[in-house]
Amino acid sequence: MRWLLFVLTLFAFVLCFTRHSAGAWGFWLLMGFVGIIATTLAFAQARLAGSSRVDSLSEYDLMRLREGKDPLNHDRPER
Repeated sequence: MRWLLFVLTLFAFVLCFTRHSAGAWGFWLLMGFVGIIATTLAFAQARLAGSSRVDSLSEYDLMRLREGKDPLNHDRPER
């Protein structure tokens, strides 16, 4: 989807700079700027989703959580 937004944004700028009337030029320029914002947010969302942690816990993590221990510090000894 983000690549489609990118292509549509480029297409909007191409249409903007090939139009001769001010109304069409302004409309496609506005669509280009809206496309820049949408494309930037789509790429940022994809990058964040790609590096995010899994939402679910394993059975071992759930057992540690029930015992009152931190489920994500598997290897650290308690002090």
